[in-house]
Amino acid sequence: MDVDVEGIICCIRQGDENGVQTHLQEFNKEYAQCFFDEEERDRRKLRNNKVSEYTDSDSDCDEPDHEDRNLILRQNLASVLLRFIRTGVTCQLLRVSLCTLRILSRDKKVLGPLVTDSALLTLAKLAGLTTKDATEDSSDSDFYDNIITSLAEAKMLHGTGKDGSNNQDKEGSVLNEDVKNDVSNANSLEGISGPGSQRANMNKMHKGGIHHKVLEQGKRDRRESKMEGEEEEEGELGEEVQRKEAMKVLCNVVYNSTWAQERFSALRLMTGLTERLSSSVSCPSPSSVQFYELRLMFLITALQPELRAQLQQERGISILTAALERCLDVEWKDQNECVLDAAVPLISLETSQHAVEILKILFNITYSTHRQEPSKEDAALYRHLVALLRLCLMRRCVLADDTDELQGHTVNLLSALPLQCLDVLLIAPLQPDSHQYQGVNMDCVHTLLLFMEKRLDSGNKIKEKLTPILNLLTESCRAHRETRQYIRKHILPPLRDVSQRPEEGSTVKSRLIRLMTHLDTDLKHCAADLIFVLCKENVRRFVKYTGYGNAAGLLATRGLLGGQRCRASNSDTQYSSDSDSDTEEYRQVKDRINPVTGRVEAEQPDPMEGMTEEEKEEEAKRLIMLFNKMARKNIIQPMAADANGKLVPITGLRGNSLIEEEKSDAENDEEEDGAEKN
Repeated sequence: MDVDVEGIICCIRQGDENGVQTHLQEFNKEYAQCFFDEEERDRRKLRNNKVSEYTDSDSDCDEPDHEDRNLILRQNLASVLLRFIRTGVTCQLLRVSLCTLRILSRDKKVLGPLVTDSALLTLAKLAGLTTKDATEDSSDSDFYDNIITSLAEAKMLHGTGKDGSNNQDKEGSVLNEDVKNDVSNANSLEGISGPGSQRANMNKMHKGGIHHKVLEQGKRDRRESKMEGEEEEEGELGEEVQRKEAMKVLCNVVYNSTWAQERFSALRLMTGLTERLSSSVSCPSPSSVQFYELRLMFLITALQPELRAQLQQERGISILTAALERCLDVEWKDQNECVLDAAVPLISLETSQHAVEILKILFNITYSTHRQEPSKEDAALYRHLVALLRLCLMRRCVLADDTDELQGHTVNLLSALPLQCLDVLLIAPLQPDSHQYQGVNMDCVHTLLLFMEKRLDSGNKIKEKLTPILNLLTESCRAHRETRQYIRKHILPPLRDVSQRPEEGSTVKSRLIRLMTHLDTDLKHCAADLIFVLCKENVRRFVKYTGYGNAAGLLATRGLLGGQRCRASNSDTQYSSDSDSDTEEYRQVKDRINPVTGRVEAEQPDPMEGMTEEEKEEEAKRLIMLFNKMARKNIIQPMAADANGKLVPITGLRGNSLIEEEKSDAENDEEEDGAEKN
């Protein structure tokens, strides 16, 4: 379906708002579920896969021109609508126009008109983020004349494409090139001064709009799909609907354009967004716009580092903490203890989505505080927040997937907060059904353990899902003795059956040990660190539970291959001196356990049985010669542990008998090679 931009312009000039609304409603209905870039990729794929006998058909030749023409039409439509909504239109027509702009803002190639200062200020004012008015640099007559000139050129492009004229090459090269640079002259669109300049500036803006910082694409917004196609939600005022549509457009523009992110900062729109969120928190009932305010704040803090610091300085943490408290409808027993009532209804979809957005923003602005020493005031604020996060961990949502998502973002935030503030997770008084260890409430720790077990079973994105919870449990075990002992009881129970390798089986311990040899370095180190801390960073105990083969990676990284005791990575970590008592079953087979595999191996025949001492010595020399030969040809590199337990090449160790042996072997090889030549 072609966009009838000329028809819309005619209706605007004639003051026919009904005609404009009819045209836009048709467009919105046609493209409601459309994401233009995906369509273009699919069309290109289809075009490339066509069989050779169809490559000369007219339809194939016309398709690129048709795409270019539609792109120009969408760009012009965005410009016309932005100009139109500044004139002051009826509420219903404004909503329809903003809906059209939201659809257009999904297309990165159309972002040019949407990322100018006047466009951003127009959308921000409609969203309630600023009171500034956008300025116009040209009269309506000149503006619409330039648009019509651009449309005429688009028609000419479409009409001349069939005969192979240069118009297609000229325009297509501009519109389809892969753009590398950000927009540097975005405001040039506002200074249109001659016929055809609108088209040129559109292309410049289009070039900048493609370049964007990439965030991982998430699940489809169920909130959006739920409301798709509804004209107006029940109970919502016209102004609220208008603000929500404008906020959706801003979310798309900021997500897709680096230039828009930078101008968002320069125009000081973050201040307006923070004020708007702060005022909505204090309202008796939160508006439906708040979700999109949170989404926009998440996007801008994820993509613009300086805005994270600005939000933190503007009391962002306390505002967002209050928003989370209001969202979950919290009742307090004490300053750092929430009422956790089993009779409380499950968290709804809308509430969980609000909470998740708040947690994501809080993570963006606090993730660098983990290793910092907070001030007394900040520590009190963080402890109050941790009390709310405990509630997020313990409560359940209507859907299991929503519970998992809420807990996942809660874990991410907990891992970002100062470690000394996490003791709030353990201070809740014991209840009859509480999990406890030595009089300490372990309900929250138990929930984290169950969450880790679920994440161990997740097949995709295992690194992203597991590393936060593994790091959180590791740091908690280092800091809290009771937490470490409780987790160790569940993950590393006393050894009894050692007939299997440690990594075999379906226990939590086995699954974690399997991760210690994972291809991803970060993931395997996180899993190994947790087990190492549960072993109180004792090398002998670590090897006992995992086998030397699985433990070698962490031991080599930390310089512990020599078996010496670990110099704790955290100087504040103090472990008790309690011993690791062996079970009776383990003591009976201890001498027969292979320390490399960590299990009792079946007895193997002695390969040197029947050989004399001289034959054994000759065999050993032959093996050393083979190793040395491979080392000289760089097939292998013999390594050994130095005095610090670090792996170094054997040639770097002085006084090693293997070096002398290697030299003599090299001389023997040279003599043998010379004899063969003779």
